Amino acid sequence: MKYIDTLREGMHTTDVYLCKNKQIAVTKNGKEYGNLVLQDKTGTIDAKIWDLNSPGVGEFETMDYVHVEADVTLFQNSHQLNVRRIRRASEGEYVEADYLPVSKKNIDKMYEELLGFIASVKNPHLNQLLSKFFVESPAFAKAFKFHSAAKSVHHGFVGGLLEHTLSVVKLCDYYAGYYPQLNRDLLITAAIFHDLGKTRELSTFPENDYTDDGQLLGHIIIGTEMVGRMIRAIPGFPERTAVELKHCILAHHGELEYGSPKKPALLEALALNFADNTDAKMETMIEALNAGGENTGWLGYNRLLETNIRKTTEL
Repeated sequence: MKYIDTLREGMHTTDVYLCKNKQIAVTKNGKEYGNLVLQDKTGTIDAKIWDLNSPGVGEFETMDYVHVEADVTLFQNSHQLNVRRIRRASEGEYVEADYLPVSKKNIDKMYEELLGFIASVKNPHLNQLLSKFFVESPAFAKAFKFHSAAKSVHHGFVGGLLEHTLSVVKLCDYYAGYYPQLNRDLLITAAIFHDLGKTRELSTFPENDYTDDGQLLGHIIIGTEMVGRMIRAIPGFPERTAVELKHCILAHHGELEYGSPKKPALLEALALNFADNTDAKMETMIEALNAGGENTGWLGYNRLLETNIRKTTEL
């Protein structure tokens, strides 16, 4: 199989991919064409069907596995497929595991590391709250380990939510050691919970798309509600601690225009915002640079980073 991350301009591919998205678009001349996003475990690639009436274009829909014959071209510094023939793939032509993007890190080891941070939280109420989710609920643990952290922006792969959460926790742990004014237990707990709502905001793979709750509420509200419900099930949980924890989750995007219902009003909320933003932006740029393959020149304007980017010169 020719994986997407190995495709280069001028190559021809005849293989099966997952059709993540299918739309009918119109050219400036008024001609309809197919606008697709194809996926395998190494990433996604845009694909175009310029002649929808070709006898080589069969019936298929979004989330179908499709057998594709296509040429690899370069458009605005990104690889793209010019589809010659396409049809719905038959069972036996593909193995589903080949189409799920997965973290390059060991998922079970990352989870063990996360459990170590939970054990380090000394506040008995916060420790109990964390344990309710991550230790005492095997179903939740399985879902958390399998989930992505985003649809496409960053960490959009199996284990992505765990990888991102652990990175944010490690950054917060560093902050807590450097700035003694921080309440470490509150900060670590908030870091572990900050993207909890993504387990319900996004559907599971291979769809990995927004649910109705995700569209209507978003992961910040969903996560805050999930934590709030569990807090109410723990007798004697301090109200002040509950409010401060929920504030950190509500404010972790930092700005109202970025989806946070509140701006950070606590030192811990500010630290969490910085840690979350750092890991998200670093991963976004790393993924964009990796998508550029061997291209060492400028990769063009990246709308997420709002700048033109390229790889650092090797010395």
